[in-house]
Amino acid sequence: MRTENAAVDGVLVSSRDEILEEWLAEVSSAGSGESAASRGEADKFLAAFQEGIRRDGDASTFESSCWAKLREVLADLSESSAARGVSAGSTSHFVQSLKKPLFSRLQKHLGAEPDKLVTALWAVSTLVDKMAQLTVNTYQRSRENIIARQQAELLELSTPVVKLWEGVLAVPMIGTLDSNRTQLVMESLLQRIVETGSELAIIDITGVPTVDTLVAQHLLKTVTAIRLMGADCIISGIRPQIAQTIVHLGIDLQGVQTKATLADALALAMKKGGFQVTRSKA
Repeated sequence: MRTENAAVDGVLVSSRDEILEEWLAEVSSAGSGESAASRGEADKFLAAFQEGIRRDGDASTFESSCWAKLREVLADLSESSAARGVSAGSTSHFVQSLKKPLFSRLQKHLGAEPDKLVTALWAVSTLVDKMAQLTVNTYQRSRENIIARQQAELLELSTPVVKLWEGVLAVPMIGTLDSNRTQLVMESLLQRIVETGSELAIIDITGVPTVDTLVAQHLLKTVTAIRLMGADCIISGIRPQIAQTIVHLGIDLQGVQTKATLADALALAMKKGGFQVTRSKA
């Protein structure tokens, strides 16, 4: 075993509980809000750290198999911190705080051998820095995954497919239409057409602020997909400004049924379905 690893393992064997206590105290003294890990997680972390040391892992090659267990524990810690909303700085500080108790014990253990002490301190410092960097990178990826998942969930909530009555579906669109959102609308709508056997879908764009060439192309693709499924489509919410924009852009909506309001689209849907609405006499 490397001299520096033997020294670190020696202090962990003789003073493990004291190191753990000092480490947690150092983390708490920072006052950075919620801790990145519990006592149990810190103990698990220290066990994986010692395992890598006993496998004689080289601090400069943290990617080696000797540190596999430690990397796994660090990844779990970072993902857990990201999910709980603990900052990346707090997570990194948790790892970096291990330096102080280890340095203190190594200094007592190797105080009479300065050359070995310097080598051991450098190895521990390098290893802890690499661990902290791994936590930051993993944390960032986890946060990006969480944000992407939340955005997908919000998209699903913002594009509901509503069954109005037998054979008729409606999709109220609110906000800006982009490729991702249009794809989600198309998939959800086509799936619902299959599930319900609907023959007519109303796409209401009253809540869409602007319609440009890209938005119009997305709508046309959706209409085409609906027709390929054997259903028909009505686009409602064509306000005067949107109508002028479509004309100025030279967008061809020929063959696509459009209505100014959702009420007009509903009236047309009822007519197509053979329904007749009458007002009862009071």
